[in-house]
Amino acid sequence: MTTPTPEERAGEAYQEALAEAVETAMMAYRLVMAIADAARRHQQRRLKGQEEDLPSDEEAVGEVSDDVKRLLPSDLSSALMAEADWPQFAQQLLALRRAGVDLDQVLPRVGEIVVNVRDQVAAKAERAATDQWVRAVRETLPAGPVREAILTSPAWPEMAATMTRLEERGVNVREVLAAAHNEVLTVGEAVAKGLGATAEPAMSRDAQLSYGPLTTGLDLPRDLDLSDRERALKQLAIDPQDNQQYARWVREAMPGHEREADLLVGAREWPLLAARMAHMESEGQPVREHLARLAKDTSWQEGPSAQLGKRLLQAATDALHRPAGDEPGKSRVAVNTAAARATSTSLDPTKAAKAAAPARAGGAGHHQPAPAPTRGKSR
Repeated sequence: MTTPTPEERAGEAYQEALAEAVETAMMAYRLVMAIADAARRHQQRRLKGQEEDLPSDEEAVGEVSDDVKRLLPSDLSSALMAEADWPQFAQQLLALRRAGVDLDQVLPRVGEIVVNVRDQVAAKAERAATDQWVRAVRETLPAGPVREAILTSPAWPEMAATMTRLEERGVNVREVLAAAHNEVLTVGEAVAKGLGATAEPAMSRDAQLSYGPLTTGLDLPRDLDLSDRERALKQLAIDPQDNQQYARWVREAMPGHEREADLLVGAREWPLLAARMAHMESEGQPVREHLARLAKDTSWQEGPSAQLGKRLLQAATDALHRPAGDEPGKSRVAVNTAAARATSTSLDPTKAAKAAAPARAGGAGHHQPAPAPTRGKSR
């Protein structure tokens, strides 16, 4: 037995969603016809004193089958006549006709109701299939023309389906999106120039690649430069005293792992971790309690030594993101569902530099001016 291709699996998923939509439509049909049958019975009791008996199921099926095929959409008529209780449906329809109801007028209107239900369910299934990629795009790409173009494009459903197929073949779609971002920006710049407009400058490579779980909720300067640590810390509004404090907290959280703690503090992405801690402090979160997870769950030790730095960064990101009281387990870094706060435009470099001016700036360029950081819980 051969393994289905991604295209075949996508087709199967679509067929399952369509089948569910038709099944739900049948439920709606049952409801509408039950109401119609109840109205017929009520009127006959009120005006004649008794209900008329239903015709036999064989007689009913023989008389209304052609009408159902003619007056309902083909998928619904086929589904209806395949139901186990189709004979009872046919009896209801024939009873309505004999009571004076014109099926040529009623059945098409019933069909419209049922088709609307079917389409609503199918649309919901399609939205569910693309929701994960909406989150991925928002978490991976900053607010701006590229992200807006992707999510508002008429071709978005097709793009989402392509992302699904790529992922099923083992491709890291987020990496593809991030790598393509600056290249796509150049297209927008060229078009804007051709129209005589001024396009926004492309983001730095560091700013482009930093969007994701580590920076969820943070506003990054467009010209972020992680190769210059002193400058990066200023861009993220982290003063030297706070930076030293965060580095000390990491070392205190990893007793017996001094080398690994130094490796984490020395990582290129350290300014982003420091910005995350500052952001947590400004919201009154117990940063040190979160960091303590690095010693409780040392799964970051497993794997090639050459990739230890990357694993430590992922573990620290996970430790800071996981809610307080959540037990260590499978890393949630890759499935963080909180949309990056890139829904507002990233800080302009001049604003970022201005934000770095206070002697003890606790935030990392938040959207709103934040109150003074509350550090009592973390010390």
